[in-house]
Amino acid sequence: MSRSAPVVRAAAAGTSVLLALALTACGGGVHGTPGGAGVRDPYFPKAGNGGYDVTHYGLTLAYDPEGHRLSGTAVITARATKDLSAFDLDLAGMEVGSVTVEGRAALFSRAGQELTVRPHGELDRGETFTATVRYAGTPRTLTDPDGSKEGWLRTADGALALGEPTGSMAWFPGNDHPSDKAAYDITVTVPKGLRAVSNGELKSETTSGGRTTFHWHTDEPMATYLATVAIGRWTVTRSTLKNGLPVYVAVDPTQAKASRAVLAKIPEIMDWAETNFGPYPFSSAGVIVDRPGDAGYALETQNRPVFAGPPDTTTLVHELVHQWYGDSVTPRTWQDMWLNEGFATYAQWLYAEDHGGDSAQRTFDSVYRGDHYDDADNKAVWAFPPAKPSDAAHISDSPVYVRGAMVLQKIRQKVGDETFYDIVQGWAAAHRHGTADTAQFTAYVEKKAPDKDFSGIWKDWLYGEGKPAHP
Repeated sequence: MSRSAPVVRAAAAGTSVLLALALTACGGGVHGTPGGAGVRDPYFPKAGNGGYDVTHYGLTLAYDPEGHRLSGTAVITARATKDLSAFDLDLAGMEVGSVTVEGRAALFSRAGQELTVRPHGELDRGETFTATVRYAGTPRTLTDPDGSKEGWLRTADGALALGEPTGSMAWFPGNDHPSDKAAYDITVTVPKGLRAVSNGELKSETTSGGRTTFHWHTDEPMATYLATVAIGRWTVTRSTLKNGLPVYVAVDPTQAKASRAVLAKIPEIMDWAETNFGPYPFSSAGVIVDRPGDAGYALETQNRPVFAGPPDTTTLVHELVHQWYGDSVTPRTWQDMWLNEGFATYAQWLYAEDHGGDSAQRTFDSVYRGDHYDDADNKAVWAFPPAKPSDAAHISDSPVYVRGAMVLQKIRQKVGDETFYDIVQGWAAAHRHGTADTAQFTAYVEKKAPDKDFSGIWKDWLYGEGKPAHP
């Protein structure tokens, strides 16, 4: 379907008419080109879009749980990275009512997840512009290549929006790829009695006419897959760590009792993580604990990870450490997932080592021997190299997590603890609030320990097929 304010039936005429109309509007002189659909991610080639960099999302949402209807206005501020005659946004489902660019009605068309926008006038390279998309409808729950659910999930008392790897396009239009991070303001209106929890800090809460509006602000850059909205009858508590960091904890009332003991460990875990990985990179922390059946997994949504039911301590450590590795330092492509999951898994090993459990080396040895998990899971660790998942359906499989952690232990073996902690803390600091890939990481390690030869680790453990011959 294609629609514009002055020309409602443009879709029937096709792209050629859109081009002709745009040429007429611009006086016939065209020097820009379309930004392009997709950023050629090796696993999700349609994800993201070329030609611009988003700096801020202003999302104003209203959700009716009974009718399962979402309406939204997305104000997207971006900088053109080339001369643009058109640009794409990712949006799956929903009905688009209008699009404006710099306050002027823009032509738009849709094909699959692509919302193609043709501004009234062209955008010059380096120009900052604002696009406003008004949309509404029934938000979709998407199925990942691995069979898990993401996007907009209906829950027993509301909804839960989860975005890894490509689910954010189910509830707002954007540049849905981790390589493009931005600040966010997310304002959500829900029926009175429900609460809407999102990323960042709560700036306001107002009730009028039987509906309550919550405004959340995230100043630090965030990838689209880390954005969340959780709507329900949450019990929300706000506390402060000893360093002054605000902590927001939202728990479904049915999970409060079972969650109490593990959530009480958040201050201690955060203190331990800062000691090991450096200063916490965001301006607030916390968690969201939903019912077990509302989502099938935990996710490191920025500032406050989401858990399907009360987490155990190991899982809580994993998701909180993702705030450093994955959320602050975000993978440049989905092939670099091990930089998220390998670090977070290794953090579990370190936490156990520091709290009376097995050392990281002992865990490594057990995994290598094949007696750490059951037979099937032990074999799965060696299915593919952590830096080369076999396809999109396997970017969250055990080699990415466990063998990724083993790469870090091999580096620690090679350089010793002092240099190793300098590496992991320095990596988090050097790419704070940015994106990075595997090649940058290996180069960083080699620079930090120039007298060491890492070629065997990269060849056998990071990129090598099968189980390395020697631990």
